[in-house]
Amino acid sequence: MSFVKSLFFQIIIAVVIGITVGVLWPDLGSMLQPLGTGFIKLIKMVIAPLIFLVIVTGIAKIGDIKSVGRIGMKAIIWFEIATTIALVLGLTAANLFRPGADMNIDPSTLDANGIEAKTNGSHLPGVVEFILNIIPTSVVDAFAQNALLQVLLFACLFGVALSATEHKAKENVLTLIEQVLGIVFRIIGYVMKLAPIGAFGAMAYTVGAYGVATLSSFGMLILACYGAALLFLVLLALAAWWITGLNFLQFVRYTRAEIMLAIGTASSEVVMPRMMDKLTKAGCDRAVVGLVVPTGYSFNLDGASIYLSLATVFLAQAVGIELTLGQEITMLLVLMLSSKGMAGVPGSAFLALSATAAALNAFPVAVVALLLGADRFMDTMRVFTNLMGNCVAAFVVAKWEGLLDQKRMRGVLSGEISEQDLEREDAERKLAASLPSVSLEHGQVAVPIEPLRSN
Repeated sequence: MSFVKSLFFQIIIAVVIGITVGVLWPDLGSMLQPLGTGFIKLIKMVIAPLIFLVIVTGIAKIGDIKSVGRIGMKAIIWFEIATTIALVLGLTAANLFRPGADMNIDPSTLDANGIEAKTNGSHLPGVVEFILNIIPTSVVDAFAQNALLQVLLFACLFGVALSATEHKAKENVLTLIEQVLGIVFRIIGYVMKLAPIGAFGAMAYTVGAYGVATLSSFGMLILACYGAALLFLVLLALAAWWITGLNFLQFVRYTRAEIMLAIGTASSEVVMPRMMDKLTKAGCDRAVVGLVVPTGYSFNLDGASIYLSLATVFLAQAVGIELTLGQEITMLLVLMLSSKGMAGVPGSAFLALSATAAALNAFPVAVVALLLGADRFMDTMRVFTNLMGNCVAAFVVAKWEGLLDQKRMRGVLSGEISEQDLEREDAERKLAASLPSVSLEHGQVAVPIEPLRSN
C-alpha cells in the first residue's frame, strides 16, 4: 500500500491517463493545458526565495569566501566540459544516423510564421548582454522576474556579508533564515500534493495538441536524439562513479518521482526545489547544491546541447545540403555560446537554431520551421538529460571540494538510510538549533541548555 500512496506511483498513473485522454479525446486534451501550467507556476513561485535561503545559509556556514569562489569556478569548468561533449555527441549522431537524408524539402514551401509565434518576439542575449543581465536592476525585480542568476548573485553577496558579520548578529540572522527555509520547504510539500494533476494536464495537452502521428514523421530524428542522450548518460554515469563513487542507477531510483514529474510537465525547474533537498540529504553540502544546481540551469543544458547540434545537421540534410567540417566546427562554437543564454527565453531552442543557421549561412533560416511539430517530443530527452547533468555536477563539485559525505550518499541511495531516518535527523537538528545556549567563560563554545525533565 505504501507504493500505491507514493508520489511516483500517482504521477505514473496521471501520465498514463493524460496520454489516454490526449489520444482518445484530443480536443479535450488540448483544453487541459491550464492544469499543467498552473502547477508549474505554483512551483516557480517558491524557487527564487528557496535559492536565496539555501545559498545564504550554505555560504554563511562555510565562512570561507575563497571556498565559494572555488566552488563556482569548478562548477563552470565541469559545465563547459559536459556541454562540449554533449554537442559533439549530437553532431556525431547526426552524421551516423543521417535523419534528414532523402527528405528533399523545398524551403520555399515552409511557413516560418510558426517560429515567430513560438519565440514570441524574443532573442538570445549576446555575451556582454548575458553578463550584464546577471546584475539585477533591483533586488525586488530579480525576485519578481524569477531571474535565477540574478537571485544567485544577490544571495552570494548577502551570504558573504553575513559570514563577515559579528558572531551574535550572524547567529540570530542565520537562525531566522533557517526557520524561514523550513517554512518554504513545507509550502513545497503542500504544492507537490498537486503534482499528479499537473502531470496529467501537461501530458494530455501535449498528446492532444501535437498528436502521436508526429512521432512517426520524425522517427529517425527522435531516435538519433534519444540514442545520443543515452550514450551521454552512460558516460556521465561512468564519470560520476569514477570521481565520487555514485551509483547512477540508484540515484535515478532515489529521485524517480521527481524525474517522472519533470518528464510529465516537460520542465526540470518544477522539481528543482525537491532535487536540491534530496541532493543535500544524499550527502552533498548545502552550499554546493545551492551554488551548482541553479547555475547549472543556465550553464549546463546537456540535453538541449545534444538536440541543438543534431537538429542543425538534420535541417541541412533535409534540404539536401552537406555541411563541411569547417561549417560543423563553426556550428559547435556558435552553439557553445548561444546555449548558455537559453534559460528562461521563450522558444530558446528555435532562436538558437535560427542564430546558428544564420551564422553558417548554409541553408535558409526558414527551414527551422520543420521542427515545430517534433520539438515537443524531444522534451523528455532534454529534461531528463539536463536534470541528471546538473545533479551529477553537484556530486562531482562537492567531492572536489571535500564537501561530499560519501558514506551518507551510499546509505541514502542504497536505502540503508530511509526517508524516516532523514526526517528524524532533520527534526533533531532543528530541535538542537532551537534550544537556548550559554557561552562558557573561558571560550566561545555554545553549550545547549537541556530542557528540564519531570520524573
